[in-house]
Amino acid sequence: MTLAKRIAAVAALAAVVALGCTARADQTTDKLKATLQARLPEVQIKSIAKAPIPGLYEVNLGSQMLYSDATGDYVIAGDLVDTKTRSNLSEAHLADLNKVDFASLPLDRAVKVVKGNGSRRMAVFSDPNCPYCKQLETTLKSIDNVTVYTFLYPVLSPDSVTKSKAIWCSTDRAKAWEAWMVDHRPPASTASNCDTTALDKNLALGHGLNVTGTPTIILADGHRLPGAVSADELNGALARAH
Repeated sequence: MTLAKRIAAVAALAAVVALGCTARADQTTDKLKATLQARLPEVQIKSIAKAPIPGLYEVNLGSQMLYSDATGDYVIAGDLVDTKTRSNLSEAHLADLNKVDFASLPLDRAVKVVKGNGSRRMAVFSDPNCPYCKQLETTLKSIDNVTVYTFLYPVLSPDSVTKSKAIWCSTDRAKAWEAWMVDHRPPASTASNCDTTALDKNLALGHGLNVTGTPTIILADGHRLPGAVSADELNGALARAH
């Protein structure tokens, strides 16, 4: 057998072994997912993969990472930290798993506000009655050169729906949103013939993206920032994502 044929044979054997390992891994994770989902029906398991620690599997719940042995008999709730780098591996991997394709967002269903040259972009899922959302709007007053797309996401109360409809149906949505969130001036009543189906679609979109709290910021690179972050943190994140 020539050297070239030997190399090809070794490569083919390696591919078969790798495929077998992948199949076994899939069977293990599939079985583990079924076991855990049956034993923990109150949570929705999005995915399961091998953890950096041998014999341990990470269980992705969307907003939280759990860790389990291969049988599903034992589960650990908490963050996995690399002591060499002091980095939170759970948080970092969860952020990657929860990345959003910014280009796929239906920005026509958002309230658009341009500040400065608008070169940096971000989207926000926000409820008009959310105090942290109002805090974020105040913070945004000090942020320049950004385009903010706010998806009205009325999840807190029936009044949130009423206010969201009134803002969406305003002649100037951006001005009505800021007037309420920053200056506490209520939007005018909703016209009876105004189409507010965009709000229902926003709710479905948010649920599909696992938006469990407001405000949730989505940066141009797809990463998320939960909560009312500080101006410094937001500026830094916008610079990294730009």
